[in-house]
Amino acid sequence: MTLRNSLVWFRRDLRVDDHAALHHALRSGRRVFGVFIFDTDILAGLPADDRRVQFLVDSVRELDARLRAFGGYLIVRHGRAAQAIPELAAELDAESVFANRDYEPQARARDGAVQDALRAAGRSLQTFKDQVIFEHDEVLTLAGGPYSVFTPYKNAWLKRLARMPEAVRPFETAPHAAALAPPPAGHALPRLADLGFVPNAAPIADPGMAGAEHLLAQFERRLARYDHDRDFPALDATSHLSVHLRFGTLSVRGLVAMLQARIADGSGGPGAPVWLSELVWREFYMMILARHPRVVTHAFKPAFDAVAWDEGPEADARFTAWCAGRTGYPLVDAAMLQLERTGFMHNRLRMVTASFLTKDLGIAWQRGERWFALKLNDYELASNNGGWQWAASTGCDAQPWFRIFNPVTQSRRFDPDGDFIRQYLPQLAGLPGAAIHAPWLAKPEVLQKAGVVPGRDYPLPVVDHEEARARTLARFQAVRSG
Repeated sequence: MTLRNSLVWFRRDLRVDDHAALHHALRSGRRVFGVFIFDTDILAGLPADDRRVQFLVDSVRELDARLRAFGGYLIVRHGRAAQAIPELAAELDAESVFANRDYEPQARARDGAVQDALRAAGRSLQTFKDQVIFEHDEVLTLAGGPYSVFTPYKNAWLKRLARMPEAVRPFETAPHAAALAPPPAGHALPRLADLGFVPNAAPIADPGMAGAEHLLAQFERRLARYDHDRDFPALDATSHLSVHLRFGTLSVRGLVAMLQARIADGSGGPGAPVWLSELVWREFYMMILARHPRVVTHAFKPAFDAVAWDEGPEADARFTAWCAGRTGYPLVDAAMLQLERTGFMHNRLRMVTASFLTKDLGIAWQRGERWFALKLNDYELASNNGGWQWAASTGCDAQPWFRIFNPVTQSRRFDPDGDFIRQYLPQLAGLPGAAIHAPWLAKPEVLQKAGVVPGRDYPLPVVDHEEARARTLARFQAVRSG
């Protein structure tokens, strides 16, 4: 009798430890194969040097090595996942495909198609919670509905966690690893070039599980000061783990368990509960996306779909200036250049640049959201969409529309000496901290000493902030007035 097998479909969970789907497959009583698909439905349209693809190639290679250490290996295919998974399940005689749930609309549609194809062949798709602590239907109001304001959601989330310590219990792999199918002779993994991509000149550092472990160890030493230092982009104060959460090279259960322990013994200082709140924000936005998939293209608050954003050649020119880091506002421009050159942007700067695009330039949040989706190493639809709608005042629990970030004030407050600005705008390096935030306001003798001529060495502002603020207030007031 042919031994029927199980197939573990790795997606946003590129690790062997504390992996729900892998754990359940290993305990299924069948031989277990693992697979990762470089999905052409996702890769199509990406730049040839997209650094995230290199991160995936490196992380997949490490995943294969870790599985080999347990006696298994990773099958890697390049094609449409919706087609490749049912075909591979048939090829391997896999009775079930095990996978961890994904909550993005496109992923849910893909998984539905895979489930239908497997069912038609007498097979099954079994999915598990893995990338969140609580799913969209687990943290509800007393009335049984979803939250739309973060703080009550966070309080309910924390209370549920206190009642359910098993929510962060890890899923074991090693005790059941004998069920892994051994690698065939000559097994090889695709290279970046095989996928039609080329190396990026500035790749993402620290890929894979080893990279995540290294970054976490570094961040734990900075954790206690996170509550204060996180707002200053010149400091190396953030975790740099968002890309690892995006691709699942570390477990969110492990992170939350670590934070619980640090909060309990006091070693996490005031930073630990603040970073935990950031993880809860991540799940809040995932809940919003799962409950309200229309937010992908529409305002969470439907009335704000009527906001009359600027369009036409002038708006396009301003958008181009924003993308290129040539708005004339140094903090905004430095942030946009950081994004272009590294794929990373500090969270405070994400808020500043998003506010600037929507509130100063009057351009629809959807355009900025799509640009970030193209450029961010850690792009995750739920968080990116939630953050943009927060800044644009169209989302749930968003920044009120009448509160508008002043980019110069933000610069003076969070980069007071101009250290971050100088990293990306060396032409302004000679300006003192008092002048670097708004070069067009600097005294002539200060500019002359620094060798800076506004309009020649650095652009003049594309808009006047106070005038732009007045236009934004009128823009939203028009919607509010009906």
